[in-house]
Amino acid sequence: MTTDTRSDHDVLAALNTDYINAVQSSDVKRFDQILAPEFYCSNPDGSLVDRAAFLKQTAQPVKIKGLKAEDVLIRIMDDFAIIHARTAYTIDGRAGGGRYTDVWAKRNGRWLTVSAHVTRL
Repeated sequence: MTTDTRSDHDVLAALNTDYINAVQSSDVKRFDQILAPEFYCSNPDGSLVDRAAFLKQTAQPVKIKGLKAEDVLIRIMDDFAIIHARTAYTIDGRAGGGRYTDVWAKRNGRWLTVSAHVTRL
């Protein structure tokens, strides 16, 4: 089986940008489009939330500004992908950052996020 990983890589890179932008802008509609029904997220405070709770927390305006992803590593294994990256942002005028790992699954030709793990420094 031959897979065009460059095409999948480009799609996942764009989805990763969408994900980061959706966090910054509290874009629940976009998250509703890209999260799998069984999505779970490990938050920086140690809590584990399901899709519904994640969408609810995402609806709240964030205090961070200028959120961007850096050192993005996209690893594709057939219909499964893991994205690792660092984040940089400002909060209350101070620099902040962290890391995240997002897990994606390709279903019926469409990539959906099934899991996320977020840390802050």
